[in-house]
Amino acid sequence: MEQIRHNVPSGSPFEAAIGFSRAVRKGSHVVVAGTAPIGEDGTTVAPGDVYAQTVRCLDIAEAALEAAGSSAADVVRTRIMLTDITAWRDAARAHGERFGEIRPACTFVEVSRFIEPEWLVEIEVDAVLDA
Repeated sequence: MEQIRHNVPSGSPFEAAIGFSRAVRKGSHVVVAGTAPIGEDGTTVAPGDVYAQTVRCLDIAEAALEAAGSSAADVVRTRIMLTDITAWRDAARAHGERFGEIRPACTFVEVSRFIEPEWLVEIEVDAVLDA
């Protein structure tokens, strides 16, 4: 049986040039790409505030999940990338508020930087829907 692929656009002007989607669903799997703290107006949300940026990333990721026919309840793994790992507790607080009952596998890593210097966090999310 062939599985249908559903791409969820990000709205980024770079999507076609880079060749990416905000999320992709294939069968019961949904994968949300690295999600940065970008506001509706295209600017960075809450410069300097890891907690608020994490909330924004999670909001964007959750919207992508929903667009793919999934939800936060289906999340099995998250990856939180920070430019300063010592701020992990701020990101963890936002993550715990969203996933405290769901408790997906979660990894925190430090990265040297992101595309935009004001981004302090970026998040990836994987979900699996029940058959």
